[in-house]
Amino acid sequence: MKTGYKKGKARQRRELAIRVGFFCVALASITTLTLIVVFLFMEGLPIFSKVSVQDFIFGKYWYPTDDPAEFGILALIIASLTVTAVASAISIPLGVMTALYLAEVCSARIREWVKPIVELLAALPSVVIGFFGMVVVAPFLQDIFGAATGLNLFNASLMLAFMSLPTICSISEDAIFSVSKELKEASLALGATHWETIWRVTVPASISGISTAVILGMSRAIGETMVVLMVAGGAAMIPGSLFDPVRPMPASIAAEMAEAPFRDDHYYALFATGIVLFLFTLIFNMVAENISHKYRQVGAATL
Repeated sequence: MKTGYKKGKARQRRELAIRVGFFCVALASITTLTLIVVFLFMEGLPIFSKVSVQDFIFGKYWYPTDDPAEFGILALIIASLTVTAVASAISIPLGVMTALYLAEVCSARIREWVKPIVELLAALPSVVIGFFGMVVVAPFLQDIFGAATGLNLFNASLMLAFMSLPTICSISEDAIFSVSKELKEASLALGATHWETIWRVTVPASISGISTAVILGMSRAIGETMVVLMVAGGAAMIPGSLFDPVRPMPASIAAEMAEAPFRDDHYYALFATGIVLFLFTLIFNMVAENISHKYRQVGAATL
């Protein structure tokens, strides 16, 4: 009796220690994130004593070293949104369709070979992808499309799509593959074809996981720094076409932070740009989570 009581007490102590450990890890993560956000706002807000929020957000000219300096980041915002939108338009259909092929169409032998290769692509460093865009893709775009420079918006979008594709494909494939076999067999037993089962049963059942994959892929694209710094062209201007050079917000921060004098207006402006990027990412994640929740409900209702 006493032995069982001691074992029960020891088990409770272990469970308490595990709960405390998890709580400490979660608290450390939240505290670190909070301190980063506080530091970002502390270093970015002083610029608004020199330039209004409206002029900063909607100003068309970014000349931080001129006299007088101009701190307008509208071109940087448009570049970030355009690059992300074009990259998403390329990577989302390719990623989801590839996931459907791997999970529902191809043989098990092909899947065993292809899926590890797709997951391996996600491990490629961004600097390697950027170097590939500079050396291989940029001359190709110049030759085929007659672009003035191969380092442009379309090149950056292609490289970001290449980076996002493995994440979207891998997570979507896992979600599709985990759909209950009984659901598929029930659909087939009712007379549905294989393709009808995929679009009317499998996809609605896995739409939540697919939405999560899309969110993660687009989140990587909107905040990527090295690739857009290397292949976007670095021109802080509003693009007139897909083949114009641009400078997204992450690229501008990475390119100029080392040159900005400490606690200078240029320094504060770069941190304020980081605030805008943070707010855009936060809003995007909130909207994406809401869309994912709605799709989850639609999928459940469809089934």
